Amino acid sequence: MLKRPVIKGLYAITPNELDTAELLRKTRLILLGGATILQYRNKIADKNTQLNQAIKLRSLTREFGATFIINDDARLTKQVDADGVHLGGDDGSVAAARAILGSEKIIGVSCYNQPGLALAAVQQGADYIAFGAFFSSSVKPEAVRATPEILHWARSELTVPLVAIGGITLANAASVVEAGAHALAVISALFDAEDIQGTAQQFSTFFNKVSHDIA
Repeated sequence: MLKRPVIKGLYAITPNELDTAELLRKTRLILLGGATILQYRNKIADKNTQLNQAIKLRSLTREFGATFIINDDARLTKQVDADGVHLGGDDGSVAAARAILGSEKIIGVSCYNQPGLALAAVQQGADYIAFGAFFSSSVKPEAVRATPEILHWARSELTVPLVAIGGITLANAASVVEAGAHALAVISALFDAEDIQGTAQQFSTFFNKVSHDIA
C-alpha cells in the first residue's frame, strides 16, 4: 500500500486564472518558496481549460514533490492522477468521491465553522478537514467566519489533519497555527504578492518555526 502524502505546512490554492502560462509561472515560484500542497481551484474556466491546467500543474507538483489536490471534481482528480480531491458543502459526499477515486487518494472536506460537519466527515472517511474563513477573504467575502476555538476543539476530538483557510496572511497566521492548524491554506496573500517566492518562503519558515515550537 502506498503511503499517503502528509497534509502539513503551506497549502497554496490557485486563483481563478485563465492565463495558463501566468498560472504556472506563479505556481512555480510558490513551490520554489516551499509550499508542500497545491490545490487547483478555477471557478471561471471551461472544462477544457481546467483539464489543460490540471495536467500541467500535476506535472509541476511532481517536479517539486508537492501534494496535488483538485477542488470539487473527483473525476478530474482521477483523470489527471492528482493526489486527492477537496469537497465543499455542495460538492457531493465523501462516499461518492471515494467510489470514484478508490482508497489511496486523499479526500478533504470543508466544514466551515461547524463541529458536527467535521465529525460526520471524519466518520465518512475524510482524510483532512478544513475550517474557515478565519479572517476576511477577498476570494469569498460572504464566507461564514470561524474562530481559533474550533481548531482547539478539533485537535482534541479529531485524528485527521486540520487546514485553516480564509484571509490568512503573514500578519495573522500565528493565531491559527498556535490554535492547532496543521496547514495554512492561502490564495491571495501568495498569488497576489509582489514577491511571490519570498512570501512563500516566509510562510514556510514561519510555519515550520511556530509548529515546531508548539509541538
